[in-house]
Amino acid sequence: MGITSFYFLCFFAAILILYYVIPGRMQWGLLLVCSIAYYLLSGNGMLIVYPIVSVSACYTGIRLLAAVPEQESKKRRTILFLTILVNIGILVVLKYVNFGIYTIDGIAGLFGSSEELIKSVDFLIPLGVSFYTFSLIGYVIDVYYGIANPQKNYLKLMLYGMYFPVVISGPILKYREHGEQFFMPHAFDYRRVTRGLQRMLWGFFKKLVIAERLGMLVDTVYGGYAQYPGTFIWLATAFYAFQLYTDFSGCMDIVLGMSESLGILLPENFQTPFFAGSIAEYWRRWHITLGVWMKEYVFYPVLRTKFFTNLNKSWKEKFGKKKGKQYATFAAMFVLWLTVGIWHGGDWKFVIGSGLLHWFYIVMEELLAPPCARLMEKWHIDSKGKGIGKLRIVRTFFLVCIGDLFFRAASVHDAFGMLRGAVSVWNLPVLWDGSVLELGLDRIEMGIALCALLLLYVVSMLQTKGSVRDRIADKALPIRWVIWYMLLFAVILLGCYGPGYSAGEFIYQGF
Repeated sequence: MGITSFYFLCFFAAILILYYVIPGRMQWGLLLVCSIAYYLLSGNGMLIVYPIVSVSACYTGIRLLAAVPEQESKKRRTILFLTILVNIGILVVLKYVNFGIYTIDGIAGLFGSSEELIKSVDFLIPLGVSFYTFSLIGYVIDVYYGIANPQKNYLKLMLYGMYFPVVISGPILKYREHGEQFFMPHAFDYRRVTRGLQRMLWGFFKKLVIAERLGMLVDTVYGGYAQYPGTFIWLATAFYAFQLYTDFSGCMDIVLGMSESLGILLPENFQTPFFAGSIAEYWRRWHITLGVWMKEYVFYPVLRTKFFTNLNKSWKEKFGKKKGKQYATFAAMFVLWLTVGIWHGGDWKFVIGSGLLHWFYIVMEELLAPPCARLMEKWHIDSKGKGIGKLRIVRTFFLVCIGDLFFRAASVHDAFGMLRGAVSVWNLPVLWDGSVLELGLDRIEMGIALCALLLLYVVSMLQTKGSVRDRIADKALPIRWVIWYMLLFAVILLGCYGPGYSAGEFIYQGF
């Protein structure tokens, strides 16, 4: 039951009405029942076993940690390790066993083997397994370090781990910041409910009007890239960057708006990422909760390990204090970005496109920053000027597009094939000779897509200066109604529905 489907809207409407009719102390129970129902109605109902096992393991872990004194550090570490092992073990078995099998078979193929050494295994993967697993693991680690209180009620922990909007595509939660509000009573607030619905509407616009429409052109080119070299590939890759953003951030708008209307404020996951002037800044704006989680629970712990502590000390002696520390940080960042790539999926295209390629970008940005600054100073170029700032944004977008090309391609082999095709043919005139209009979007559809992207750009620019919803709320009543009804009818009239579309499925839903 996709969250853009009519059935889901009816499901949510019923929840919203019941939520404010029943007593406040019963609201969290309703959300738990609805979360379980959503899991049972979204594909194979037996898959609910996986999140229940994860929640049960974490509940057992945090109750044991609460019972064991801090002085018994070895026992507490064992409890933490086993709890994490159960959760990561489920994730590895479901998502990464075949990754290892394909890698082994691929290496064997390099040495002349024409047969599969190991047969792949097909698993049904539960909805949002990577998202709820990371939220639960983070909570257990916080309890271990004493920065989060252990939840005594098993059913409340189940709601935190299985809250139905979040399991679709995140965001990744921190219990110490967002957990308790799931169990608090929330009185009806007209302004809060309407603002939540407004945000949901904007999410539907991003998903149904922009993402689904751009996806038609992207699917055509990526599905037969040998027939569409040069400019076709560059255009499709740029469109895919916008498709991915509007799909994922549109889902976040729906999820956060839905939760806001229920009185639950979830963390933001995007902050105009295409306005970033560097890859490091891009990742502070894109999938924010994943970046924060990786930094707190992977990067910092890796830096504190004995191996990296000794490496840092050794390289400081060898390369000097500043460079030695920088190189050791780069090494720890390699582990971080390898983990980010693997999190996105069990395939080398994700490891490269969403992980190691971005590590390489950031390392090069750090290493080239001093000589570039010296050159700009020598040539009397204002490094903080608007022109340079815009060039940095264009450069960052181009680098992101290369990563997205790997992310979207069917395989690493296809990604390199597309890169070769993109640079080997010069056919810029296809942009205006009508060839682009034969890729799935006719003149009218292309016009709608470009106008929608222009509206997205304008709204994004306004977002950098404050809340757009607040600006609209300050307008006179007739103007407010005109704006929201225009957006509503744009979704109804211009959204992509019907056979041939999968508007209910979000790209990040698979993670």
